[in-house]
Amino acid sequence: MSTKAVVEQAVPVHQDPDILAAAQRMAGEDLCSISDLSASEVRAILKLGHDIKRNPREYGHALDAKQMVLMFEKTSLRTRLAFETGINTMGGNAIFVDQTNQPLGERETLADVARNLERWVDVIVLRTYAHDTITGMAANSRVPVINALSDFEHPCQALADFMALEEHFGSVAGLNFVYVGDGNNVAHSLMLAGAQLGVNVTVATPRGYSPEIEIVTEAREMAAANGGEIRLMQDPHAAAENADAIYTDVCVSMGMEHESTKRAPIFRPFQVNEALMAKAKPNAVFMHCLPARRNEEVTDAVMDSPQSIVFDQAENRLHAQKALLLLLLDGLKNVKAFNS
Repeated sequence: MSTKAVVEQAVPVHQDPDILAAAQRMAGEDLCSISDLSASEVRAILKLGHDIKRNPREYGHALDAKQMVLMFEKTSLRTRLAFETGINTMGGNAIFVDQTNQPLGERETLADVARNLERWVDVIVLRTYAHDTITGMAANSRVPVINALSDFEHPCQALADFMALEEHFGSVAGLNFVYVGDGNNVAHSLMLAGAQLGVNVTVATPRGYSPEIEIVTEAREMAAANGGEIRLMQDPHAAAENADAIYTDVCVSMGMEHESTKRAPIFRPFQVNEALMAKAKPNAVFMHCLPARRNEEVTDAVMDSPQSIVFDQAENRLHAQKALLLLLLDGLKNVKAFNS
């Protein structure tokens, strides 16, 4: 599906004050949560991501000889390949460590793992169950740690998602963004990122499956500062009214498969189908972080419709994650345009 809006760059990316300021502030820092980023830093990552997508060769040697380790307790397609491809195409190297059979911190303490890794690699990318694993590694490592998914947040996904929305709508400020389904890690990061960008975010979940109250409170504070709004609802059809974008995710996240039978009837009314999409604006888009359980949380008719931008989202995982790596690893100093 082709993009519907061209993202305009008011000034050349190498002169953009948001990007230059973010590069200075973010070098050497961690990304455990979207809340680690300021509103201007979120905008900078997206602006840089758009430029990387348009001009990938300009960044071909930005991370020469940089080493990245990915330690994943959960399976992955988009996250792993986007990070590996991203650093490889910028001159660096990716090392994958499969932790699916042995959670981090089990064989030796997180602190000991961190103190080893920081001596060998330039950035640590973690995909875990417990969010404390992410924050614990960050607390003990002198090199940047990136949350590539925990049970509490999925910040890299949210960055790619709003990059896709900017491609389709231009500015996302004031956009009516509706998330339908489980108030999970993806919902948390979407709320925070949307709040930083001035988006009106509505989250519709079954009773008892709302987002964590600490995320709701934080997102509402961010939204108030950036001109957006955060709403919680329990009626998906009311939530979908006048939506610019409708987003869903699986109702059973990794590690919660034992709840599948219990959750199926609870989430059935929250399926994104043609009737639900009809409540949204005529030009509304459908979004999903993937993998999707087709004809469960979303029907084939919606998933494969012209309104669906799920594969644009997936593609942008590459460009958003490249932008993130560049900023955390101070890679812009190696890009010719930024030094001309």
